[in-house]
Amino acid sequence: MDVAIFILVVLVFVALSGALVRLVRVPLPVLQIAIGAALAWPAKGLHVEIDPELFLLVFIPPLLFGDAFAAPKRELVALRGPILDLAIGLVFFTIVGFGYALHWLVPSIPLVVAFALAAVLSPTDAVAVSAIVDRNVVPSRLMHILEGESLLNDASGLVMFRFAVAAALTGSFSFAGASLSFLYAVAAGILAGVAALFIAAKALQLLNRIGGVPAEAQVLVMILLPFVAYLGAEHVGASGILAAVTAGLLTGASGMYRFLGVSARMQTLSLWATLTFVFNGALFILLGLQLPDVIRKVPPELSSRHWLIEPVATVLILTLCLIGLRFLWIWVGDIAQAIAARIGKRESEPFGFRVRLAGSVAGVRGAITLAGILSLPLALQDGSPFPARDVVIFLAAGVIICSLLIASLALPRIARGLVEPGKDPAAAEERRARVCAANAAIAMIESIANEAGEGEAVQARLAVADSIVAGYRRRIAASDEADEARAEAREAGRLELELRAAGIEAERAALRAMFRSQEINDHTMRALFSEITLTEALLKQRRDRK
Repeated sequence: MDVAIFILVVLVFVALSGALVRLVRVPLPVLQIAIGAALAWPAKGLHVEIDPELFLLVFIPPLLFGDAFAAPKRELVALRGPILDLAIGLVFFTIVGFGYALHWLVPSIPLVVAFALAAVLSPTDAVAVSAIVDRNVVPSRLMHILEGESLLNDASGLVMFRFAVAAALTGSFSFAGASLSFLYAVAAGILAGVAALFIAAKALQLLNRIGGVPAEAQVLVMILLPFVAYLGAEHVGASGILAAVTAGLLTGASGMYRFLGVSARMQTLSLWATLTFVFNGALFILLGLQLPDVIRKVPPELSSRHWLIEPVATVLILTLCLIGLRFLWIWVGDIAQAIAARIGKRESEPFGFRVRLAGSVAGVRGAITLAGILSLPLALQDGSPFPARDVVIFLAAGVIICSLLIASLALPRIARGLVEPGKDPAAAEERRARVCAANAAIAMIESIANEAGEGEAVQARLAVADSIVAGYRRRIAASDEADEARAEAREAGRLELELRAAGIEAERAALRAMFRSQEINDHTMRALFSEITLTEALLKQRRDRK
């Protein structure tokens, strides 16, 4: 009963935070952390012990799956170079640089434990990035790189964290063995994601063949998909996080959505949006609930000189160290890319100083770091306490909070008015797709309206067609405006419904053709199809009422 009440309280405050953020004008994650801390600060307030494995299973697979599913696949493929550079290269660079810096700053932390903390701090959390970074503030190319990096570096960071913890427990480390284990975790995790996707597709296909199955059953298959991928990978010792990300990335490209009915598609999109909001909010409230206990239990190693200034200064220095290492890696990579482009006689699009700084500050830490560091064992194999466990847990929690605060406060100011090199094709692509779909609908409606016939029915058909076509032409004329008002015909009647249905089918066909010719990506395709599907459902309701 206590667990049920606790869950309900968290959900209530998640909903409340969505309203309060309009009044207090602070970033939503910061507000939710503050709410969690306020709930747990009194001695008789809310207190919860987090099971790291349960925490990872409940929250991480669906959130990473949802982020991967919504990510623009074509842009991620086009930017695979810088994404892999950050997701793998930066992780190892951070482990080495931050590990030695931490051991120097706090000598009581053994070097191998410092490497473990650096490994669990190296991933940028996809949940935190999507909650903190406004797509309208950060340049689109940088945002795509951050999304791709945060989806992939969780696996590399947590795998290296496990190796470092194993080395601390056994007192030995094999580079060759660690490399093979890393490759196995990555390869098997990808295969587990593909296998889970295949199983889900076959399940949807079977439900489709049975016929008459409620749409909710199909939606449930989509909800279970990330959990199946995660558990399957973890069962064989692979990366469950990478399995959930793989399943999400390949869901749209696999074509399995063709087995979902219109109602099931709409319910799936709506449910995922709700779950993402709820889980995001619950994560940050849970993080806030841990904050009072962390503050009350400041390790003596960090408070020998001053009970407040020393631990706060240590956390701030380590957070700035992470930002500095990230900035250095991006800067060096930018220079290397420019040199490679010059050697290959290609045009390069290097980031400027502000873009590099924005990319460095946007590398926030969150739920992955929290769950990973809480999974540290309590004791070594000989029964002695795990060295500096309380210290690294305190530092990890402090860096999470500090990175969130710095990103929330500094990133909007750094990115304001920022223009990156190159052009963002997304807006022009969407306008082009809308114009193409509208022209196809006009052609179809005009061909139907001009069919042979006599009498008043023909005149009525032409009049209705002219009215609908005029609406489409107004839409085309206004396509270059960001706040384009989607014109909807107000005429009623059977002819209008029939003509609109024909226009919708033509729009679908035109968008499919553009997608096959790679004029638009799957992200734009899904966004426009969801609008068309919603319009189709509204027309069906009107037809049923008539």
